[in-house]
Amino acid sequence: MVVLKEGSRPLWVSLGASVWVQIAAGNSYTFPLYSPSLKSVLGFNQLQLTFLGVANDIGENIGILPGLACNKLPPWAILLVGVCASFFGYGVLWLAVSQTVQALPFWVLWISLCIATHGSAWLGTAVLVTNMRNFPISRGAVAGILKGYVGLSAAVFTEVYTMALNGSASNLLLLLTLGIPVIGLLMMYFIRPCTPASGEDSAEHCHFLFTQAASLFLAVYLLSTTILKDLFSFSNNISYLLIAIMIVLLMAPLSIPLKMTVFPPNPKRPGISTGVVGEDGYTNETDPLLTPSSSTAYLGSFYEPEDIPELDLLLAVGEGAVKKKRKPRRGEDFRFREAVVKADFWLLWSVYFLGVGSGVTVLNNLAQIGVSLGVNDATVLLSLFSFCNFLGRLGAGVVSEHFVRSKTIPRTFCLAVAQALMVVSFLLYASALSGTLYAATALLGICFGTQFGVMIPTASELFGLKDFGVIFNFMQLGNPVGALVFSSLLASQVYESEAAKQSGSSCMGPSCFRLTFLVLAGFCGLGTLVSIVLSIRIRPVYQMLYAGGSFRLPQSSGH
Repeated sequence: MVVLKEGSRPLWVSLGASVWVQIAAGNSYTFPLYSPSLKSVLGFNQLQLTFLGVANDIGENIGILPGLACNKLPPWAILLVGVCASFFGYGVLWLAVSQTVQALPFWVLWISLCIATHGSAWLGTAVLVTNMRNFPISRGAVAGILKGYVGLSAAVFTEVYTMALNGSASNLLLLLTLGIPVIGLLMMYFIRPCTPASGEDSAEHCHFLFTQAASLFLAVYLLSTTILKDLFSFSNNISYLLIAIMIVLLMAPLSIPLKMTVFPPNPKRPGISTGVVGEDGYTNETDPLLTPSSSTAYLGSFYEPEDIPELDLLLAVGEGAVKKKRKPRRGEDFRFREAVVKADFWLLWSVYFLGVGSGVTVLNNLAQIGVSLGVNDATVLLSLFSFCNFLGRLGAGVVSEHFVRSKTIPRTFCLAVAQALMVVSFLLYASALSGTLYAATALLGICFGTQFGVMIPTASELFGLKDFGVIFNFMQLGNPVGALVFSSLLASQVYESEAAKQSGSSCMGPSCFRLTFLVLAGFCGLGTLVSIVLSIRIRPVYQMLYAGGSFRLPQSSGH
């Protein structure tokens, strides 16, 4: 048995492997790449295509089951479920688009797409919950990095789609069918709970900065090469070389544990041990934040009075060792059933619903929006959105972390700013002025990504990490609900109505989505106001958690 110190290799191996899983988990963002083929090859209309987009969002964001499972099963088991779902779901879609199997009913494809993208919920939950618990003091940075790579996944898949797959939707679906399982199976061994970092290791901050810089460099590289590919014709050899460079850049986070192996830290340097672990460097606890010592077996937030045998509990209460349970306060560990009755819970959900729901409506219809405004190839638009989505996710984590620690300003204030800017973006779309399409897409991508980078650490800070997997996955239901309300009931109806006026199956011109953009701008204005109200309500929580500029783990509610 050895003592594992902060910043040790297993933590960073897990984070580096999680980057690859997050790229795979972002497969739902590829929908605009193959959706035109669903429409042309299978003969779907815009309404059917919109409902498939809803299936894409429902599968990705209904993660209650993996949220529950993450407290019962090890990460590798959760990853395995995601691998199987992706394989079977995308496999059916590939059979249909490649016309290997013909005349598959629409409902079969709808369910298959739900299953395919539901694999993302299992993959994403496994890595996010594991790493948030491994780095409890750096939640904003971890959420920003991991969700940032999810945002980059669309650009990664677009790069492969344009340079290696020759723009073939059938080949892309085959890649998703086989590639996601391969990544998941290769990485599942390395993603596991470790003794959590305390944040006091001086090297940890540098490691996070390196990872953020590496992801930013990758994002710039992906955007640049996609634009160059659109402007110039590359040979196969150059295309494969560019993809090889991309793979090397994706491996950059793994250089941190490699550096630790080649240049191990000085064992005599003072450090704070955080737990006793096995010789492999990993703990066996499902919740490493809350590992009790042998002398305090029933103390700590992982255990509650109902977990203790009744006689022992009575004796402990009588001796004053265990206090009677009270309801948790904001900032402490909540059970899901305790969190869901809180006003702050639903305010945060409403803000997320309004922001992400309106943003995903544009994302699902991005190809059609481009065509209606004269841009027939959506690859550059999608790559631009992906790049800015990444900037929003990564930047929201960094910026909100700075203001939280320096000014104790709640992270949700960033949501208020983001949704105010989304109003501007939707008005730019509605204006359809020359040159505004790309500017509006870039601005929307940043604001869309900000929602993810802020909601996840905010949920963990308000309601703790005990049922974090369930809580943040419930929050993510705002995405498919928003897609259903804004995309199916609004955008598709407006599009079909305008197409009927033009006596065709396709709609051309700004009128196709103008009303949709104006309505979405109004909802984001409402979201801005709700974000401000929530920020005012939870300011005392952040003043408690970040007093003195550093995060303090609150006491358990049950003791």
